[in-house]
Amino acid sequence: MTDFSSRRPPVDRRKFVSESVEATIARLTRRIADPELAWLFANCFPNTLDTTVRHRTVDGKPDTFVVTGDIDAMWLRDSAAQVWPFLPLARDDRKLRDLIAGVIRRQAKCILIDPYANAFNDGQAKSPWASDLTDMKPELHERKYEIDSLCYPVRLAHGYWKTTGDASVFDAAWKEAMRLAVATLREQQRKDGQSPYRFQRFGAVPYDTVALGGYGNPTRRCGLVHSAFRPSDDACTYSYLVPANMFAVVALHALQEICSAELHDVALADECASFAVELRDAIGAHAAARHPAHGDVWAYEVDGFGNALFMDDANVPSLLALPYLGWCDAADARYRATRALLLSEDNPYFFRGSAGEGIGGPHVGLDMIWPMGIIVRALTSTDEDEILRCLRMLKTTHAGTGFMHESFHKDDPANYTRAWFAWANTLFGELILRLEAERPALLARPAV
Repeated sequence: MTDFSSRRPPVDRRKFVSESVEATIARLTRRIADPELAWLFANCFPNTLDTTVRHRTVDGKPDTFVVTGDIDAMWLRDSAAQVWPFLPLARDDRKLRDLIAGVIRRQAKCILIDPYANAFNDGQAKSPWASDLTDMKPELHERKYEIDSLCYPVRLAHGYWKTTGDASVFDAAWKEAMRLAVATLREQQRKDGQSPYRFQRFGAVPYDTVALGGYGNPTRRCGLVHSAFRPSDDACTYSYLVPANMFAVVALHALQEICSAELHDVALADECASFAVELRDAIGAHAAARHPAHGDVWAYEVDGFGNALFMDDANVPSLLALPYLGWCDAADARYRATRALLLSEDNPYFFRGSAGEGIGGPHVGLDMIWPMGIIVRALTSTDEDEILRCLRMLKTTHAGTGFMHESFHKDDPANYTRAWFAWANTLFGELILRLEAERPALLARPAV
């Protein structure tokens, strides 16, 4: 029988304490009828604040470095996702607002150091990947170019501004970082056929290095943006990663709104608007594909030559997560057809076993289901029975630890990877908060 005692660090060892977060935990755990689900929420939701943030003041402004968990580095993607669910509380919690503002400022600094890097050290340090064949710098933990690394900071800054009304984060450094981010995405359309970015890692598994001298497999120029890596940090097979290009459209529209309303930068706003339209048109022309069993769907990756990869990966942006990211409505016909493909054995990375079912990916191998994929399935579902099934799987696969993991074996939850993976923990907390707001009756059931 699982011991439901708290798995959080003692109060005096927590990295950051927010009274509004603690009040939210107290309120939700009273409303969740299932004691194990309530316990999981109490452990997981504050995990980012408890264990991963380094918050300070630099040059009179908040600065927040956020590690992923068991890796002592800050990913642009993970750090944005890790603090995202706290945005509603930041409206009335000045301390939490400063913490998130510090993340936004730190992310701008990171992009200015290198817009092609995905993960950063807290200052200059020796990276375990210093020998990678790419333009490494001492501030970089890793230099895997991923479209989403430039989109997540926009999403966080836009969400912060819309929630709190605070535009002070949009200073000169942030604006310059956004200009550089947009220019980098433009550069990776490779309209002249060239790329200043390359990446190779010797002695690695194949998904950890990029083909053909580090530039990727051949593509035909079509207006889509290249991505060397997926949000799993695995190399792309075909360099036009479709959900990442869709995320870029959403991010460009968000940046356009900030430029128009706060920065009063007509030129950058117009560039974001025209780029978003160009990308959306290219996605419509080149990313839709016909699957023999599921019909008109979105491909996961394409190359512009007509080749398409039918799969999904649990990491976000994913095809499954498109409504969550704001690309489309969950009722969209092509999304529904794509979703049916993704949640079936026609997706080579969908696994079903005695412990549960869900999407994984190449990163940790076959038969390993990612709780993140189960959470995103619930976040994008309109079917309450499906949501309940997801909650049951999450409740029965944490192996007694009280936390979400990177992955678990489809037949054995005790066989899992990454005991400390803050993004998955925070995303689970976000799911529970969403259910409280939209489907409170599900949480009130005595046994999920």
